[in-house]
Amino acid sequence: MPTNLWQPGMSGNPAGRLRGSRNRLSEAVICALLRDFSVHGEKAIAKVRRTQPGIYLKVIAMVLPREHHKVEHRNPVKDMTDEQLERSIEILKELIAKRDAAASAKVIEGEAEVVPSLPAPGSGGTKMPKP
Repeated sequence: MPTNLWQPGMSGNPAGRLRGSRNRLSEAVICALLRDFSVHGEKAIAKVRRTQPGIYLKVIAMVLPREHHKVEHRNPVKDMTDEQLERSIEILKELIAKRDAAASAKVIEGEAEVVPSLPAPGSGGTKMPKP
């Protein structure tokens, strides 16, 4: 079976859609939405905000320009000099040592003391008086 049925620039549907029909449809839909929004928009937004806050926030995010969504990745370690890196490593080692010292200071050493166990119930030990 041939992989390319049509030559470049040729359509599989020579009649195709009428020129500009998609634009007319889009324009009609946008005009209808604009008319509806002018009448009901603020009430609809308030209702969505109250009843579906997640969708409300999603719509806000979709309306914002894309450059506000831009996330930049920085690596401040790459900008550090060798001296700054060495000093940072020293500080981290000091902090780790202090943390380890504080943790070991909390350890309590000692020996367990053997405590005689209580007699088993019904073994003839102390009985409770009957009321």
